[in-house]
Amino acid sequence: MANTFGKVSGTYQEIDNAYGKVSGTWQEADEIYAKVSGTWELVFSAFEATTYSTLSSGSGTFSVPDQANAIHVQFAAGAGGGGFRGASYDQAGGESAGAGGGSGGYVSDQIYTVSSGETISYSIGSGGAANNTASERYSGTSDAGGNTTLSGSTTGSLFTLNGGGGASASGGGVQGPLRSNTAGSAGSATISVTPVTSGNFRDSDGTTKSVTTNTSGPVGTFNQSGSGAAGANPGNCSGDNCQIGGGDGGDSYAGNVSGGAGSPQGGSTGGTAGTRGSGGGGGGAQYGSENTTAAGATGGVGEIKYRFLKVN
Repeated sequence: MANTFGKVSGTYQEIDNAYGKVSGTWQEADEIYAKVSGTWELVFSAFEATTYSTLSSGSGTFSVPDQANAIHVQFAAGAGGGGFRGASYDQAGGESAGAGGGSGGYVSDQIYTVSSGETISYSIGSGGAANNTASERYSGTSDAGGNTTLSGSTTGSLFTLNGGGGASASGGGVQGPLRSNTAGSAGSATISVTPVTSGNFRDSDGTTKSVTTNTSGPVGTFNQSGSGAAGANPGNCSGDNCQIGGGDGGDSYAGNVSGGAGSPQGGSTGGTAGTRGSGGGGGGAQYGSENTTAAGATGGVGEIKYRFLKVN
């Protein structure tokens, strides 16, 4: 419905909240009706927080609803980088574990001012692929995770959450030397506007709350954002035909979402994929079963979960 205005000190001002005295007590009104041409019509409705929407792939747009002036991002993350494969050697006096990919930058329970009716554009980062190419096991790079972004047609950029870096290896050879291993780096977070940190809003249950009560994101604390985490790098083990497990992917959301697990030492599987922007696990080195135990894994895709508020 259209916005409602009332005259205050001779000036018309938009009504955010309306109150009426019931049995001697002032109570906030949910709806106000007025008789128009003999028919009661709704002229004021207090805006309540919308339901949450989750974005988990691709890119696109959506619109800010009428009367809303803020977007609450419960969580968002750039994608995780891919883990690297493990490697065995013929004659090198050791074996190599694959390092884990890094996790993406994140947002947890931040609120940003937007304009009613404007178009919001988003892009969700894809998880970085692992490098499991046999010919590159002594020198190669896994893919970085993609960036997750949110921006408004009039507000401009809200944030860019960079994906985590892919793990890599260099300098090795089939008969030595052992390769050097590098874990995927942490993705950064750039918040382009000043988040809303004070004010009240009407929640979907009809109660008025402070914005600081929004603590349902992964970090569990209002107004959080930051960089991801680097993957783990176990390095090399010493002794021909030794066994070493792969590195874990970097955790996302300040350690609250675990990264993909590295291939277990002595196990029979490769690394596991990251989730929710965390890094993919690296492969291990177990001589004689390299095809099944050495594989690195893909990083977790990015994500955004949001709703709209009217903050007063």
